[in-house]
Amino acid sequence: MSQPVEIRVEKHFRHSPERVFDAFLDPARVGEWLFRTPDGTIERADYDPRPGGSFAIFERRGADIARHFGRFVEIERPRRVVFDFWVEEAPEAPTRVTAAFAADGDGCLVTLTHELAPAWATYAARTTAGWTMILGNLVRVMERG
Repeated sequence: MSQPVEIRVEKHFRHSPERVFDAFLDPARVGEWLFRTPDGTIERADYDPRPGGSFAIFERRGADIARHFGRFVEIERPRRVVFDFWVEEAPEAPTRVTAAFAADGDGCLVTLTHELAPAWATYAARTTAGWTMILGNLVRVMERG
């Protein structure tokens, strides 16, 4: 059996780990950054950030709707959030995402890892680009206040 393919994205925030962690789990603002693309429109953002809680985020992208789902596995404030993630096309194959929050100089470094099943290895570059965009979205949301 093949090993998972791990992608890793890091982003520096000029806010404390506590503030970034809290923003990451804020149900009122999740639709502003998570899985949001520049030309998309969030149609649904259900977000229950607690161990065992789930999320469903639907974004209209032209004529299509991208549906993202997850279930929170671990939440350790302000250090770590772990969730299983899947898309509508493969609900039987969730993948594991871990976001780690660490003090870094005058702010916080978020390190996000996503363990892709070997069957999804061809999506590694696209997944890296997606998480890079998503964390950039969160930076912009936090900068707006």
